Order: sequence, then C-alpha cells, then structure tokens
Amino acid sequence: MFLTISTTGTPERPATDLGFLLHKHPDNAQKFSTSYGTAHVLYPEATAERCTAALLLEVDPVALVRRGKGKGRGGAPDAALAQYVNDRPYAASSLLAVALSAVFSSAMKGQCAARPELPAETRPLRIEVPALPARGGADLVRALFEPLGWTVKADAVPLDLHFPEWGDSRYVHLELAAEGLTLAEALRHLYVLLPVLDDAKHYWVSSDEVDKLLRAGEGWLPDHPEHKLITSRYLSRRWSLTREAMERLELARLAETDDIAVEEIDNAVDEETDTEEKPVPLAVRRRDAILAALADSGAGRVLDLGCGQGQLVQALLKDTRFTEIVGVDVSVRALTIASRRLKLDRMGERQSARVRLVQGSLTYTDRRLKGYDAAVLSEVIEHLDLPRLPALEYAVFGSARPRTVLVTTPNVEYNVRWETLPAGHSRHGDHRFEWTREEFRSWARKVAERHGYEVEFTPVGPDDPEVGPPSQMAVFTVATATPTPTRNANAKEEQAA
Repeated sequence: MFLTISTTGTPERPATDLGFLLHKHPDNAQKFSTSYGTAHVLYPEATAERCTAALLLEVDPVALVRRGKGKGRGGAPDAALAQYVNDRPYAASSLLAVALSAVFSSAMKGQCAARPELPAETRPLRIEVPALPARGGADLVRALFEPLGWTVKADAVPLDLHFPEWGDSRYVHLELAAEGLTLAEALRHLYVLLPVLDDAKHYWVSSDEVDKLLRAGEGWLPDHPEHKLITSRYLSRRWSLTREAMERLELARLAETDDIAVEEIDNAVDEETDTEEKPVPLAVRRRDAILAALADSGAGRVLDLGCGQGQLVQALLKDTRFTEIVGVDVSVRALTIASRRLKLDRMGERQSARVRLVQGSLTYTDRRLKGYDAAVLSEVIEHLDLPRLPALEYAVFGSARPRTVLVTTPNVEYNVRWETLPAGHSRHGDHRFEWTREEFRSWARKVAERHGYEVEFTPVGPDDPEVGPPSQMAVFTVATATPTPTRNANAKEEQAA
C-alpha cells in the first residue's frame, strides 16, 4: 500500500522543510520494521519548489494471519483462503494508519527538535492514496474530509478496465489538497479516517483505542458532523467503547464551547465540602459584557469582525433580538471550524437565515459590511501590527460605519496578576502589542474624534483597584452631528498595499 505527501515552497521557505517535519532526510531511502511487514520512506522529488515524501508499506500476509490468530479479514473462522489472498498488501487500511503513527510519530505529535517553529506553520499540502477502500463510496469520503478543510477528489476505481459493464469497485483513488493545515493535523486526520473508511481493524480493539482516537481527534473530532459514524467505525462498532468515547467527546465539545478545561466540567465533588463558587472564565465575562452592550444599543443586525471559531456568533444566535449576524474572518480554517461549531449544514431554515460567515480582511474596505447596526472587534486589534491599525480604523469606522462599535482588548497592566505569565511576556504569542488603560483610551478617543463617534469605556472582569480589569471595552456610538470621516495618510497607504 502506498501514500504520498507533497508540499510546495519558495527559496525563503523551501518545500524541503518537509524533511525536517517528518524527521526523514530527503537524500535517504529508509525502511522500518512493523508488526505486519516493512515500511519504506523515500522522496521521489525534493527541491525548494516542490517536495514529495512517499510511504510504501509491504505487508507480509503470513505475519498478518499469525498476528490475527487464524481469523480472516472480517474475523470469520472459515475464511481460510481469504486469510492469504486479499487486498491488504495493496489497499490503504488500518495497517497504513498504524505505519503512519509508527514512522511519523514525532510529526504527528507536532514535534521538531531541529526546527521547533516549523510544526505550527500551515503549508500547502497534497496527499494521494492510489487505492483506498471506502465503504460508503466517494460521497462518504467527501463527508469525512471536506469539513476539515480539505479539497477532495475521490475517483471510483473500476472493477476491471476491460469490462466497464462490471461497474466500480469499493475502492477510490484519493487526492486531498489543503492550504490552511499543519502537517500534524493532516497526519492525525489520516490516522483516524483511513481505518474508518476501510471499516475494518486488523488488530484487537481494546479500551486504549478510545484514548488513541481522542488524542488524534483533539481539536476537530468533537465538532465533526460525522463524529458518531467516525467513532463507531474506528472502534469496530463495540458498543461499550463507542459510548465511552461519545461521552468524552461531548465533554470536550462543552469545554471548548465554554473556553474551560474538561476537568472543570467533569468534576464530581462532595457538595458538603464544595461550597465555594467557581470563578467565571474571562472569556465568558467578555462575551456577557458584549451581549449586554449590544442589547443596550438596540442593535438587531450585528457584525462579528474577526469572528475566529465562532464562539460569539454562537452566543448571538441564542438571542432572538439579533435578527442578522455576520461573522467575518480572514482565516478559511477558522471559518470552517466556526461552521462546524454552529452546525450550519444541519441548521433549520429560519435559524440559518439569521447567520452568515464570510471571508474578508479587516484592513480593507468591504461594501458587504455596510449598513449594520453594530460591529464587534473582540480581542482583534492586538493581533495587528501597529502601522496597520489606521487601515482597520478607516475600514470599520469610516467605510462600514455601523451605528455602534464595540472594541475589547487586554489591559497590559493586569498581566502582573497572572502568576503563570512571565514578566514582560504577552498573553498570547501572536499579540503585536498590549495597551495600558490610558493608551487604549487615548487611541479610542482619537478614533472617535476623527470619525464622528462618541466613546465610553467599560471594564471587563474584576476591576482591580491598582491595575484595573483584565480586559477593557470601548463602546463607540455615532454622534448626533457627525463630521465627514477622512482617511489619514497611513490608512491610504494600507489600502494601496
């Protein structure tokens, strides 16, 4: 059985970085022993522009029978011939998934000792599997991979090219392409979904398979539209294991929705001793403050600018006062996750008419964003380089010009209260700046003055008497008599760029 992983690159970011990620040098052909045969890793091409790594698994049918204790492919004791004459050496299956985990274990965990920054980078990926058993056909292949951000091409393989009237086999030639995934994410998708499509495990499925599934499915499986089918097939339809996995997936989904740890949900305690009220997470306090401010403004049509994975959009949908909600983000992957979180594909007609997700950059004017009652920039501005803020300012306050704009951002003064945050560090690795209360208010007042808004400030979270609240919110409202907004030079330069 055979699988290839390809990527493209530039001289500044060469495609041969794939060798570092996989921990396999492009100049070497390597082989590894597995329980069922030998795995080979080689590179058919390796240049700065394009690099392809191939995994070839040679299955030993006799070893497969011996490790299966004499049972056939489906476990039937009378499948004597099928034990030795079958598709195992040629078609991708759970055996290939096991080989992926064994040969590329560090890559699957997102580890790279030589270049630790590489695993977190997304890159263009193309994966090809020439022969993949697919119980459910090409439609199921697309249903499993497309929600994860893959572009899928699944061509049915004919039973015999010389006898087309015989129809298609249960195998597909699979090609996957994606731009916004890391290699670790791609490998974890394959590790879970290859055996799911084959719908047959070639080893004993025990309780530790639940842990393997949840580890590989972290971050994507709980919200996958087909998570029930994936869980059942991966665990060979063993009812007790499937139930355990589904319960743990639901806990993970709830924890992600509320931005808290799983342990905070799954925490059976003695009511007699547990009398302290649990602190409300800052993310929840922030959403509550935003929802309250929007309700006070009387807004019905709301923009969530930089909506990320859709947590605020989901909260807005629960309140019928908000008749139209539009989530905007530049990241296709974030929008894909948001779509899964909101279950847009299964949402009722009336509910789906209230919500829309669109891709767009907040530093460029966009006519689609005009005419709304309110816009929210929740923890967004600190992710932009300071020279790009004027462009965002004009795109939101000058061009889109909603009646109300809410902006939240961290208060850097409060960072000294985070015991786990080293001195001088930002709260997030992607924060380009974090402002004091005075810096934020100075910026907000200038924005309001330039574009004809009035602005008020609200603390978010406990307001410490010395360092203020952990987060801060500015509420902009269009002034009664508003001057014509003008763009400053920096904004013009950003728009031209």
